[in-house]
Amino acid sequence: MLGIDPGLATVGCGIVERRGGDRLVCLHYEAFHTGSSDDVGARLQQIYDAACTWIDRYSPDVIAVEKLFFNRNVTNAFAVGQARGVIVLAAVQRGLEVAEYTPMQVKQAVTGYGGADKYQVQEMVRLLLRLAERPRPDDAADALAVAVCHAHASMWTEKIREGIGP
Repeated sequence: MLGIDPGLATVGCGIVERRGGDRLVCLHYEAFHTGSSDDVGARLQQIYDAACTWIDRYSPDVIAVEKLFFNRNVTNAFAVGQARGVIVLAAVQRGLEVAEYTPMQVKQAVTGYGGADKYQVQEMVRLLLRLAERPRPDDAADALAVAVCHAHASMWTEKIREGIGP
């Protein structure tokens, strides 16, 4: 699964694979930066191209994206919303399911506490994925956390379906 932390300036990418039932393995993570001197359209094209590259390179079965969190900076919220839009477009054009999670859902799934701070989330991602050190930069760590969140949610969904039966 491909986890994405969207943004106009920086987009985090995290590829996680489930092996042997509940074991999660990190295949790749990175942060992609758009050109700050480019206009918004060009930056959105760069984000779309990066998302397409990740999808084509890693062939995920699902993309998990962090939901937009509205804060006081409306301009920033609109820019992040546009970035999310081109990422979702890239996924849908390739026939992929898109799962969305709020920042609180991600923190809850990864740490067990919806109010966890960045350090706690990064440390739990490191432990859950058996990484030698906390993933950096923050955007890539957040993307891995989104992927882990979806992995946990999908495991529970599968277990519930198995318990209910056809």
